[in-house]
Amino acid sequence: MVYTTPADNFVAMPGTLYIVSTPIGNLTDITLRAIETLKGAVDLIACEDTRHTKILLDRYGIKTPTTSFFEHNKIQKAGYLLNKLKEGKSIALVSDAGTPGISDPGYNMIKLAIDHNIPLVAIPGPSAVITALVVSGKPTHKFAFEGFLSNKSAARKKRLRILKEEGRTVVLYESPHRIIKLLEDILEVYGDVEIALARELTKKFEDVRRGKASALLGHFKITRPRGEFIAVI
Repeated sequence: MVYTTPADNFVAMPGTLYIVSTPIGNLTDITLRAIETLKGAVDLIACEDTRHTKILLDRYGIKTPTTSFFEHNKIQKAGYLLNKLKEGKSIALVSDAGTPGISDPGYNMIKLAIDHNIPLVAIPGPSAVITALVVSGKPTHKFAFEGFLSNKSAARKKRLRILKEEGRTVVLYESPHRIIKLLEDILEVYGDVEIALARELTKKFEDVRRGKASALLGHFKITRPRGEFIAVI
């Protein structure tokens, strides 16, 4: 059985899991509906990092209690949250940035709620994937989001070869520690293609670099990579 609620006529509903999108950088990139939800519609906010989320909550005077829900406690904490939902408590699920469920443990909680017929409401908002895609200059009519590829070069190149054959724009996440290795693999698999690398999106030092894979590789071999990257091929 699938539960949905109307998007208009905002009304708080008991025992509901609200999937709330939060800013990916700039704290003003939050919807009024998200603020209303976090402030008055829920009894608890499940955060990837309570300290990180507190910065946002303090900015908007939100006093709702928080609890941690992250990769290493998702199994035990999911049961706790599920029990709260079954008791009639409403919970907001947020990630450190952007839309919960995309490359974070929020997916597990969402799936568990569906399996137990818990009502779900999505509060849409920022997404790093879409933001990077639209500023990349790459085709947006069809694309593949792959998140983080394997940290092993052989597996990473194997996946890149498959993606190359599909012919779609590809969006990847990568850490500053592995961005050079990723660029080397892209250069080997795709050749010297034009790509875009985005970091610090919506923040003061937002940086989007577009160019040949070889040129970007050369840049980051002499300039220390900082921040989380989004690569668009």
